[in-house]
Amino acid sequence: MIYIHTRKNFIDLFSKNSYVLCKFHVSFSTSRKKQPMNIPKTFDFLLQKHHFSPETVSKVASVLPHLKNTQKCDSILSFLKESGFSNVQLEKVVKHTPRFLAASLERKIKPKVKIFQDLGYSAGELADLISKDPWILHRGVGKMVCALSVLKGLMRSNAEVAKLLQISGWFLTRDLTKTLVPNVKLLESCDIPLERIVNIMYLFPRFLLNEPEVMRKSVNKADEMGVCRGCKMYIHAVRVISSMTDKTWEMKLKAFRDMGFSEDDILRAFRQAPPVFIISVKKMMKIKEIVLATGKYDISYIAKNPTFLCRSIEKWHKPRLQVLEVLERKKLITDWPAFTTMFKMSEKKFFEKFVGPYIDELGDVYLAKNAVK
Repeated sequence: MIYIHTRKNFIDLFSKNSYVLCKFHVSFSTSRKKQPMNIPKTFDFLLQKHHFSPETVSKVASVLPHLKNTQKCDSILSFLKESGFSNVQLEKVVKHTPRFLAASLERKIKPKVKIFQDLGYSAGELADLISKDPWILHRGVGKMVCALSVLKGLMRSNAEVAKLLQISGWFLTRDLTKTLVPNVKLLESCDIPLERIVNIMYLFPRFLLNEPEVMRKSVNKADEMGVCRGCKMYIHAVRVISSMTDKTWEMKLKAFRDMGFSEDDILRAFRQAPPVFIISVKKMMKIKEIVLATGKYDISYIAKNPTFLCRSIEKWHKPRLQVLEVLERKKLITDWPAFTTMFKMSEKKFFEKFVGPYIDELGDVYLAKNAVK
C-alpha cells in the first residue's frame, strides 16, 4: 500500500523542502489623492442599472462622448443579458469594445447572436465565446457567414465548427479566403492529409491564419532542413518555423551549437522533434548543466534524444537525477541506467525500480517519511 500512496506524489516527494520567508515593507504615498472620475450623467445608467465599474463607464464615455440615445445602449445590454451573458462577461465586452453600444440591435447584434444559436451554441457557450473575443461583434454579418461557410467546408459539421470557435474566435476575425484557404491548399500539396491539418487547427488555431507568404517560406525552410513531406512531423516543422523571425531562428540554431550539437545533430533533432526548437535557450542550457554535472552522461545523449529537452526541469529532470545520485552515494546501486532507458521510463516504472525498494533510505534524505502514511 505504501507504493500506491507515495508513487502519485513522486515528483513532490523529492523536491527541496526549503522555504524562504520574505517580508516586504510597502509604503504608499498619500500626498496625491486619487481624483474622482468625471462621468457625464448620460452614462449613469451603466453605473446604476448595469453596475459597471466607474473605470469601464469612463472608458465608454471617452470613446462615445456624443452618445445621446442611451435607451439604445440599454436595449443592447439587456438583450445580451437575456442571451446568457453574466454581468462580468458583459462588462468585459463593453470595456474592450465600447463602440458596439452604438450599433443597431436589430441589424448588427441580433443577427450575429442568431448565427451562433443556429450553430448549436448554448447561452453559456455563446457568452463565453464573445467575452473571450469581443472583436467578433465588430465583424460584419456577411463576413462572418463567409468565414463559417469556409470552416464548415473543412470541419464537415456545425458541431465541429462550434467546438473550434470555442477554442479560438480568431477564425471569425480574419478573411479566411486569403489566409486559411490558401494555407490549407499549400499544406495539402506537401502530402499532408486534410485530417491532420484540421487536427492542428484545434491545437494551434492561429498557425493557419498566417499570411500565405509566411507559410510558403516556412515550407521552403522545412524542406531545406530535410524534413520528409507527408511525415507526421512535417506540419509541426512548418508551424515551428512560422512562429519565428529569421533572426530568432538563427539565434536558436546558434544556441544548439553552443550546447555542443553538431550540424548533423541539429538537423536530426529538428526532423525528429521540431517543437524542441521552441524551448527557451535558458532552459536548454540549464538541462545541459544538470545532466553533465552528474558525470554519467554527456551532450551526445541529449543530442540523440532531443525530446528530453521538453521535460520539466523541476518535475522530471531534477527528481530523477537526485534519486540516482542518492542511491549511488548510499551504494544501493552500482550503475546508473542507460540514458535512453531513463528517458523512456514512465513515472510508474521509475518509481517501482528506483524509489519503492529504497523508500526508507530516500526518505531519510528527502523527509519522505513525513509524506508516507
